[in-house]
Amino acid sequence: MKKTETRSVLLVGVGGQGTILASKILTTGLIAAGYDVKMSEVHGMSQRGGSVSTQVRYGSKVYSPIIGKGEADVLVSFETMEALRYLDGLKPGGKIVVNDYQMPSLPVLSGEKEYPDGIIDELKSKGPTLALDAAKVAKENGNPRGMNVVLLGALIQFLGITNVDWPAALKANVKPQFVEGNLRCLDAGMKLAKEIA
Repeated sequence: MKKTETRSVLLVGVGGQGTILASKILTTGLIAAGYDVKMSEVHGMSQRGGSVSTQVRYGSKVYSPIIGKGEADVLVSFETMEALRYLDGLKPGGKIVVNDYQMPSLPVLSGEKEYPDGIIDELKSKGPTLALDAAKVAKENGNPRGMNVVLLGALIQFLGITNVDWPAALKANVKPQFVEGNLRCLDAGMKLAKEIA
């Protein structure tokens, strides 16, 4: 990407998954690399496992943090069904990074609704899709809570913004005792995206 272009990344998930932390690391790294970056958050009912979305836009000059419907270059979903909920935010030909991980909502848990089948296949029919089990990868790297950073690593590789000092961006946003485990997850996500893509 040329720095003059503006890219829009929509990150979505469920409260407690670390969507906002991943967005902050992404923003920190891009700013340090010289991009103009705008970020906005919508928490929803995040404390109760509700939907959370973050919008990150970067380029040489970004005038607004808001991504309109059908304008996101990349949709990153930390939970499988959330990708469907926000799919209308993706532009035609946009890319999808999705965590193959289910956190059923209250209506599903109570039996009112069923968790839909075939979500990954439907996403793949809409555009280039990278589906991975970030929870498994995080656990394998000794940091079970690091699936958000695994997804961030996959996003970085998917966008081709690997020339940024991502370890420094991570260290600026994570408590010292959690840095090493998260660095392993970041690296694992990048490697996995390279292998799959």
